[in-house]
Amino acid sequence: MTSVSSPSDTRPRTAEIRAVVAAGNIPTLLAVLVEMTGDRRWMADRFRPTRSRGMDDNSTGGLAEDVQQEIREAVVAALDDWYDRGQPERTPADEALVAALMSFTAGEQVAPEFAPMMAEIVRGDLRGVHLPTLPADLATSMDALVIGAGVAGMLISTQLADAGVEHTVLEKNDEVGGSWYENRYPGAGVDTPSYLYSISSFDHPWSTHFGKRDEVQGYLQAFADRHAVRDRVRFGTEVLSAAYDARTQRWTVHVRDRAGRQDTLTARILISAVGLLNRPKLPQLPGMADFAGPIFHSAHWPAELDEPDALTGKRVAIVGSGASAMQIGPAIADRVGSLTIFQRSPQWIAPNDDYFAPVGDDVHWLMDNLPGYREWYRARLSWIFNDKVHSTLRIDPEWPEPTASINAVNHGHREFYLRYLRSELGDRDDLIELSTPDYPPFGKRMLLDNGWFRMLRRPNVELVPHGVEQVTTDGLVDGTGSAHDFDIIVFATGFHSDRYLYPMDIVGRSGQNTVEAWGDHDAYAYLGITAPDFPNLFILTGPNTALGHGGSFISILEYQVRYVCDALRAMIENRLGALEVRRDVTEEYNDAVDRAHAQMVWTHPAMTNWYRNPDGRVVAVLPWRIVDYWARTRSVDLADFVAEPLR
Repeated sequence: MTSVSSPSDTRPRTAEIRAVVAAGNIPTLLAVLVEMTGDRRWMADRFRPTRSRGMDDNSTGGLAEDVQQEIREAVVAALDDWYDRGQPERTPADEALVAALMSFTAGEQVAPEFAPMMAEIVRGDLRGVHLPTLPADLATSMDALVIGAGVAGMLISTQLADAGVEHTVLEKNDEVGGSWYENRYPGAGVDTPSYLYSISSFDHPWSTHFGKRDEVQGYLQAFADRHAVRDRVRFGTEVLSAAYDARTQRWTVHVRDRAGRQDTLTARILISAVGLLNRPKLPQLPGMADFAGPIFHSAHWPAELDEPDALTGKRVAIVGSGASAMQIGPAIADRVGSLTIFQRSPQWIAPNDDYFAPVGDDVHWLMDNLPGYREWYRARLSWIFNDKVHSTLRIDPEWPEPTASINAVNHGHREFYLRYLRSELGDRDDLIELSTPDYPPFGKRMLLDNGWFRMLRRPNVELVPHGVEQVTTDGLVDGTGSAHDFDIIVFATGFHSDRYLYPMDIVGRSGQNTVEAWGDHDAYAYLGITAPDFPNLFILTGPNTALGHGGSFISILEYQVRYVCDALRAMIENRLGALEVRRDVTEEYNDAVDRAHAQMVWTHPAMTNWYRNPDGRVVAVLPWRIVDYWARTRSVDLADFVAEPLR
């Protein structure tokens, strides 16, 4: 690891630059090189990277070492020249060059329609997100309440504060962070690269390529510090209900603090930022109160189990084998006496060479000092982890395979992931059989291997291919009636992902609440953000906005915040007191959502997933590509709404 001069110190020596450039991602260096020099000879076939394998960022570009070195030396020369010219301000590539460089450095065609979104990333500028400053005469009438101080709540709060919109953030916890504050189980972390799962306007020197919980939570706390978010938050305050008054064009919100004291607040604008995965779902099993030891949901990991010897020698059960279970298991397997995983359905798991890899000081230097490196690297990750795979997840009606795959490319994915599974499990034919999904890849969100397969091979780990039917004083009874004894039981059983705004009672203009309007498990909203009969209510992380095909949900949140801010801009500039999306617009949009989902892998009958409600309708995830949602949420069309003048 190399130490180089900081920007405020003397210019780094060429040898120092050469040493840090050696740590750079080759495809990203190529993009930076062309942008800095304008020399397109670096886009010749000799320098063309290969297509990345799966979800790997292909750091070498698949190029021969001598070609890589030629690129590095050219970057060193370009950076030396940049210093010689007095470090002029960077001029980001235009859309045409972004389009060409994305396809070239990805080693595959990136459609031109991606260029505007990618150019926005390359500029490092989420355009159109800022609200106009609130006129003084509207200061007392255009106010807001925000429910939740997770990522979404903090993003919208910063925009409201900058515009001078009086608002309060209501947070049931004692600190910001939302799900990252609550989920503190061993191994908790992101399954999206750190430099993509981050706020576009708030940089951070990530220590690993896939951030762990403590660093992510610290990052969010630092964002709160930077923007003084806590000054606007009422912590320990849970929203019980809210009702819209058409006469006053305002929401009345009832809250309760930790001591049980209730209060009533009002505001013209109500913004839900409660998140999707924030209300744990526990199975209703007989005997839950009978177990003698600790028994809890993964989101409620007890602090006492973090003590050094708390798990030593213990017999631990994890009920579930999804994302949370997959993070917990490998993190504790070497400490417990035994670990038993109860698995109803195996998951597709992808390899990633960077999952455990640290991000060194040299890369941090490039991010901070090589003009455009951070932005181009984020754009590259945005392609690999966001929309690259989406086109392969559409069902081919002529494809003859009924369960294993949905089209020829998807079948190739299946074979690739199976080869990896078999290579990791080796001679354990029993584990290979139990770990092979009988549904198509991407039918559930892909997981990244964090040592799960190697964990299953440990002598103290058992994989039980059944659900759980009963809790006893001593342990669990599985679906076959077999009893298992444990000291600790962890339920990694997910969240109420199909019960939006649960358990709050939100009553709209007509006097109906959301459950009466939507049903218990069938929420719908235009763009997942706004719903008819609920004026001035904006939902961040609303129905059909989670990501099934991959990508950073922070990106989705930033697009939603931009849309909400544009709606508020329209209200301020047009002096509107109420904005309610039209029912016909909402129904047309949600019909399109359902039609699109019918063509996608996650509606395939071979499996179940948390994306769908009990009737089989997909209510959680987005059917579109991220670029499509980006385009739909760039600005508000007032023709989609019924608008009322301020009164």
